[in-house]
Amino acid sequence: MSAAGAPEGDGQPRGSARPSGLLDVLRVASIVLDSEGRIVLWSPQAEELFGYDAAEALGQYAARIMVHEKHLDLVVKLFADVMGTGQSWAGAFPVRRKDGTTRVVEFRNMRLLDDQGDVYALGLCADQGTVHRLEREVALSTRMIAQSPTGLAVLDTGLRYVSVNPALEEINGVPVEEHLGRTVREVVPGMDVDALETAARRVLETGRPVVDQATIGRTPADPHQDHAWSISLYRLENAFGTVLGVAVSVVDVTEQYQAGIEAEAARRRLALIADASGRIGTTLDLERTASELAEVAVPELADIAAVDLLDAVVQGRRTSLGPAESAVIRALAVRGYDSAEALEAADTPGQVARYASDRLVTQCVRTADPVMLPEVKEEDLARIARSPEAAELLRRAGVHSYLAVPLIARGEVLGALDLKRTRNPLPFSEDDLLLARELAARAAVQIDNARWYQSARETALTLQRSLLPSHPPVTGGLEVASRYQPAGSTSEVGGDWFDVIELEGGKTALVVGDVMGSGIPAAAAMGRLRTATNTLASLDLDPHVLLEHLDRITAGLEQSIATCVYAVHDPHLRQCRIANAGHLPPVRVRVGRSPELLDLPTGVPLGVGGVAFATTTVDLDPGDRLVFYTDGLVETRRDPLDDRLGTLLSLLEGPDRPLEEVCELLLRTLHEPDNFDDVALLVARATAPGGGTGAPAAADVRT
Repeated sequence: MSAAGAPEGDGQPRGSARPSGLLDVLRVASIVLDSEGRIVLWSPQAEELFGYDAAEALGQYAARIMVHEKHLDLVVKLFADVMGTGQSWAGAFPVRRKDGTTRVVEFRNMRLLDDQGDVYALGLCADQGTVHRLEREVALSTRMIAQSPTGLAVLDTGLRYVSVNPALEEINGVPVEEHLGRTVREVVPGMDVDALETAARRVLETGRPVVDQATIGRTPADPHQDHAWSISLYRLENAFGTVLGVAVSVVDVTEQYQAGIEAEAARRRLALIADASGRIGTTLDLERTASELAEVAVPELADIAAVDLLDAVVQGRRTSLGPAESAVIRALAVRGYDSAEALEAADTPGQVARYASDRLVTQCVRTADPVMLPEVKEEDLARIARSPEAAELLRRAGVHSYLAVPLIARGEVLGALDLKRTRNPLPFSEDDLLLARELAARAAVQIDNARWYQSARETALTLQRSLLPSHPPVTGGLEVASRYQPAGSTSEVGGDWFDVIELEGGKTALVVGDVMGSGIPAAAAMGRLRTATNTLASLDLDPHVLLEHLDRITAGLEQSIATCVYAVHDPHLRQCRIANAGHLPPVRVRVGRSPELLDLPTGVPLGVGGVAFATTTVDLDPGDRLVFYTDGLVETRRDPLDDRLGTLLSLLEGPDRPLEEVCELLLRTLHEPDNFDDVALLVARATAPGGGTGAPAAADVRT
């Protein structure tokens, strides 16, 4: 048996077991009296309480050394009653200690019998102030635990409940008695029990408390709704440091958690709107702008996003739908997040489909109001999809929530942003609707700008192409190939042009020019200059004289400046006479020699005025080639022009090849997709009389 005499577990001694700290705090004194009231046993605590050591106290009448004189008669009577009746007595008396001071002491007296039948009295004593302090602390602790709005519990070292307050009983929805002796996993299995048990064991082992550990879960008190709790744990020890278990405090912070989720959702919505402002409308390309809107919406807002425009709107016509009228819709973009079947059900970009009047997207564009189905039922799919087959695909994809918002710009309904959820388990909410409307409103303006720009660009491109020549592959003594490449879709068409003009005597005029500026004004100015060039060429003027006339004509055009190279080829003389007005020099490729940039007087652009032009004569034997081009072929924003011209020359090296292949090679290699300028390219090869190529003659350049 241990010193404390307390067997453990199976009743076998386990070594020294330390007593509870409560008796140690109370310092209870034990005194035994014989039947006459003499002290026969005196504990060390009695020595501390009364000030007499055992040698001084043993054998003395207890009343004389323990009780104040004025209470002596009462104490003698109470002692006689206890010894005579066997009934215990408890009370408080002021005692006089050995040092003369007085202390109020709590007494409990009871009669004892030994195996010989002798009668004794046992007195248990404690300082009344200490007793009252502990009573207050216990009462305060009990009341605080019982009335605390915080859930409190004590788990033993096996992590089983040994104490639970009413607040935790309410939080868990389980009566107190059903907690006791059971683990957390057994009482509230819907919480994150693994994390809680791991933390509790760590607290038991280390003694370091855990404060405000967040956990999410459900309890029997509210089994259908997630709650959030803040849990703190700390180790319980007695006065001797023996580990008793873990104290747990639980605070329901669901409101703060939900507020945090809402704040995070609001932050993400703002971030998405800010992201949309930077990502939507980066170009004036209609399809690209629609794709940017769909990309922003997936997957932050929806799992499937489609951008559809009314076909009449794409064609530049205003339209309105009657109550029973179908909507003819052109799909511009669709994006999906891990949902192949839902993507298959969507209209392919560029496809035009007719949606009946009962379809939800038709309702959206007809009324200019959003349509939202937080929970899509099976019968709703037929009103979402374009066909029964598409509806079946949406069903298999698991579409459970639907939202369509109109795209409105400048008071006109352009189409709709169509959104579906499959993987995201949450239905569309009012907050989602507000976000979708904001995205649609911002994107609609960009889409409308792109629509009108595309219309204007197509008009200018049509005008420009109508003004460009259609020339025969062989004219006079030249074989000719040409290309016109409009600028990338992000830029307006320019005023680049070329021409091949048959002249008298078998001669041919070759022209390449570039009107500065873009759009319809540049195309119109180009048309006027081309017409003037054709008219002047028929007069068989020297090239520099023709440019002087064009210079005066250009000066008369409002805000127009142009560069131009004009050349006249004479197959009989095997020569070209060339004049340059501020344009890049042509390339001459002679048989058996390296390509060269012709060294011509550059001149000034047309429209500047006041500067004379010069004509340069160069030899061009059968088989020799001339390459004319505009700056869109070789100029970039990042590369030096000399490097690009060097690349042009290197591409023209090597064996002769068909002129059409030469044009394709130059465009494919030199023209970049994001180039903001048009390209006009004209390649001419001198032919021998009868159409073949002849032997080269000596080089000669004359001015």
